[in-house]
Amino acid sequence: MQEIRKRRLKKVTPDEKLPFTEHLEEFRWRLIIIIITIAVWFGVCYTFSENIIKFIQKPLNQKLIFINPTEAFFVNLKVAFFVAIFLSIPVIIYELWEFISPGLLEKEKKYTLPFIISSMICFSIGGIFSFYIALPSAIRFLLNFAGSELKPMISVDNYISFVGRFMIGTGFVFEFPVVIFFLSKIGIATPEFLSQKRGYAILAILIISAILTPPDVFTMILMAVPLIILYEISIIISRIFGEKIAI
Repeated sequence: MQEIRKRRLKKVTPDEKLPFTEHLEEFRWRLIIIIITIAVWFGVCYTFSENIIKFIQKPLNQKLIFINPTEAFFVNLKVAFFVAIFLSIPVIIYELWEFISPGLLEKEKKYTLPFIISSMICFSIGGIFSFYIALPSAIRFLLNFAGSELKPMISVDNYISFVGRFMIGTGFVFEFPVVIFFLSKIGIATPEFLSQKRGYAILAILIISAILTPPDVFTMILMAVPLIILYEISIIISRIFGEKIAI
């Protein structure tokens, strides 16, 4: 066991080649660490799953229901699992970085770590924007269609799935400027190319928004509009930073 651990922690240069079995052993140990981390966070999150659900319920501002005997139990498991994965992201990224970094050149490593950190920050900002700004507006708009004669009775499973998809989709939306920034740095994305393909980009944005959001026009627009704005910001970013560094 100690010998395997020493091999796992061995630093490997980009020019050094390892047998395929050692790569598998390395990957297995990294995966074990990730699974243990998720399991620990899952136990913690399951203990507080009721409080987490209450927190997620705040934008709705009404009681949730469950329509079969097992729904409440499985929702607690679902919430604990996804929150555990979210909290484990730093460890997951670190272990993946340690696994792939020996195969990268120094100039590639120079941009990879800032890309990872900025991506995590932008994803978090997108999730916060979604939960505190976009999600309450979307819920109010959708519930207003009920009128005075209809009473909404939303199941906890459907609501958690709705919130999860909406927040994850918005989080990925906010990654776009980061991606464009680094693509501009390595010369793949140029402001001219982004400007010429604006029409195709808007069409792709609408399609992606329709896939990531629940099936209604308002929430699709609520996600698409910020993404279109971010696309325009990305053109500006590419124009400012794209010509400064070429790899």
